[in-house]
Amino acid sequence: MGRRHQHEEHANHEAWAIPYGDLVTLLLAFFVVMYAMSSVNEGKYRILSDSLVAAFRGSPRTLQPIQVGEKSVGSGADINMTIVQQAMLDGQPRSMLEPSPLQVSDVVSQGARHASESQYEAEHTSAAMMELESVAAEVEQAMSELIRDQMIVVRRHGVWVEVEIRTDILFPSGVAKLSAEAQNILKQLAQTLKPFPNAIRVEGHTDNLPIKSAAFTSNWELSAARAASVVHLFTDSGLDPHRLAIVGLGEYRPAYPNDTEQNRNLNRRVLLVILSGNGNPEGDYAGDRGQPESEPVPQPQPQVPQPAVTTAQAAAPAPAITAAPIPPVSGGR
Repeated sequence: MGRRHQHEEHANHEAWAIPYGDLVTLLLAFFVVMYAMSSVNEGKYRILSDSLVAAFRGSPRTLQPIQVGEKSVGSGADINMTIVQQAMLDGQPRSMLEPSPLQVSDVVSQGARHASESQYEAEHTSAAMMELESVAAEVEQAMSELIRDQMIVVRRHGVWVEVEIRTDILFPSGVAKLSAEAQNILKQLAQTLKPFPNAIRVEGHTDNLPIKSAAFTSNWELSAARAASVVHLFTDSGLDPHRLAIVGLGEYRPAYPNDTEQNRNLNRRVLLVILSGNGNPEGDYAGDRGQPESEPVPQPQPQVPQPAVTTAQAAAPAPAITAAPIPPVSGGR
């Protein structure tokens, strides 16, 4: 029987490719990890760190934990809050996490602000709006003939009612003295408005034709004088002067373009702006005129609940840091 021929095993000269491929893969993963660590978000990293520390240190296991010693403040691990609540405080210094103590002046300022807001809400309640609607209805009934002839227009604007009176029935051209017919009309209107406590702002308007006479140097004086004539007649008819205010707007609030004689005639008018409530006709700032400057009201800082210490050994209290108040941004009309 012949002996079997044994084949020689060939040497594999490409065996180095397998460990080389593994090395390249590991290097790629290493540099990807290094790149990811180089662009870490500091805020998110702090939130993650604080949440991990708080999770490993544990939280109270009872609904009302027993307080032992003083509460510790300062670090995120001592604050019992969610990740979303911590994200809201992202970027703020740790001193801002502590409640800011209120001073006596802050309490007084906040009380004055709340009183002003309560007064504004009271002046715009449903009862005040219903009373304003009653004023508009009474004016429409008393001036029905002139409204039908479009010499008087009553418009409702939510928190105020506007009564527009054409100057054709009030003043001759270029003067601020009321005609005899206008006095009878305004006296009837004054008796209609007298029972109501609403504030009234009387506005005078002119066209854009310049005027320069011995009595009036511009349309400013003419419009203000015409509004003042109406106010004088109202006060002589028994209206409370504290309810009235004079506004002269000249030619700068036209209702129509001053391009035709008809439009200029429509722009020569007197407006009675009847406000809701019984406040001042010039607005809520009337009581602050001539008073010292008020201190800026500090914005309330985030109130963070402090967890109770359940261990027998209480942590040392951190020194309290008072946060600086942020001045409010004043609004404008």
